[in-house]
Amino acid sequence: MSNIISIFKNKLFLVCVFIPTLLTTIYYGFIASDVYISESSFLIRTPQKQAASSIGVILSGAGFGRSQDDAYTVENYIKSRDAMDILNKDLGIKASFSNPKVDVFSRFDGLGLSKSMEFFYKYYLNMLDVQLDPISSIITLQTKAYSAPESEKMNALLLSLSEKLVNDMNKRGQEAMVQSAQNEVDKAETKAKAAALALGEYRNKEGVIDPTQQTAIPFQQIAKLQDQLMATKAQILQIQTVSKDNPQLPSLRQRADLIQAEIDKEMAKVAGKNKNSLANKAIQYQRLLLDSQFAERALMSAMISLEQARNEAQRQQLFLERIAQPSLPDKAMEPRRLRIIAAIFFLGLIMWGVLSIMAAGVREHHDR
Repeated sequence: MSNIISIFKNKLFLVCVFIPTLLTTIYYGFIASDVYISESSFLIRTPQKQAASSIGVILSGAGFGRSQDDAYTVENYIKSRDAMDILNKDLGIKASFSNPKVDVFSRFDGLGLSKSMEFFYKYYLNMLDVQLDPISSIITLQTKAYSAPESEKMNALLLSLSEKLVNDMNKRGQEAMVQSAQNEVDKAETKAKAAALALGEYRNKEGVIDPTQQTAIPFQQIAKLQDQLMATKAQILQIQTVSKDNPQLPSLRQRADLIQAEIDKEMAKVAGKNKNSLANKAIQYQRLLLDSQFAERALMSAMISLEQARNEAQRQQLFLERIAQPSLPDKAMEPRRLRIIAAIFFLGLIMWGVLSIMAAGVREHHDR
């Protein structure tokens, strides 16, 4: 029985330790392709409107604040199918990852399972490592490839695509914010032009410039006529006191009547009930003038709002600040051959030890 246990233990060592370690050593020592990693880092910034304290000013750095929400947007875009399609179109990464020079277990569809884009997308995600630091909001981008130049090109293109995404976000946000204010300016401008045109047409139609100012001349004329009327009446009263039968009285009374009629005529032009009086014209004129002034103020307010919207759009603009440019690796960092071989060896030893203890327990139970 002890011989059987001894043979079992030797076979167990071969199965758990020796064979896995040997296969791992052969694959990672002589077959596995080198993987080169290019790394870059960047930060999404936005202008800081106002710092809460002096410490906030120091932490914000030159008046800029971190935009973590937009950093997540950029991270998701890098991992998106759109970014993968652009890399495949510009760099041909699918053909590169399917290169027969890459070992069969590492290259895309090396085992002939599937060549679909869905499988390639999963493969693409394995060749990326995007990490966002929640404290500093710095994004670290690592791209993997089977040659150093290709890994650098992938990283550089993804970084350029991220910058383009941020610029597009700025453009769309600015257009959306400014367009609404521009529409209000256009509406106010149309109303202001219509009000000014209506006021001008009324002036031409009625033959007036400003009824409120034009009444000054008739009133001056009326005042002169009233002075003449008072002087004439005073003369009549004086003559009547001396001689009631004075032959000048009829002519003086006739002159007083004519002056009074002229006064009534002038007053009718200014404040008469007929539609041609300046008072009636002033009512319509004032309404049109108020409409024009209100439209001009609305236009001015809309233009101020438009300028404020433009300034706000500039303040909310995002910036992609590169911290580290894509690196050109001069050495393959993966696979970590010795580490993997050592890990397989020690895991095999642990498994062999556990199974050996179980075999010893079986032997002890059998001896009883």
